[in-house]
Amino acid sequence: MDDKITIIEGPPPVFEHVNDGWAMGLNEGPSLFVPALTRLRTFNGPALVERCYRAWHSKGSVQLHYRNDMGLEQNAPILAARNVETDEGHVLLLWVYLDGEKVEFEMDSGDDDHADDSDL
Repeated sequence: MDDKITIIEGPPPVFEHVNDGWAMGLNEGPSLFVPALTRLRTFNGPALVERCYRAWHSKGSVQLHYRNDMGLEQNAPILAARNVETDEGHVLLLWVYLDGEKVEFEMDSGDDDHADDSDL
């Protein structure tokens, strides 16, 4: 049985490309999955992390259930979870697998933040 963590309200999650060796090393199998990280505000992060741990401990899996930018329901297998307490509340860090055939990454070189010195 798959357990799910469902995003009930708010915008679709933002996924960040993961380049960590440990996450890349978990990608074994016939399909190409892309590890990604998303950060979600939550009311009780420790309980969600505990739910993931219990599922994995019993050889189950946990899925992140959300709506994409077009409003379509999507699932992504969760491979790791961590809760971080901030001044604003709990933030759940979820490392997930995204389907490699459906993923498009936007690259930000950071150059837009700096003024061109040659114009001075």
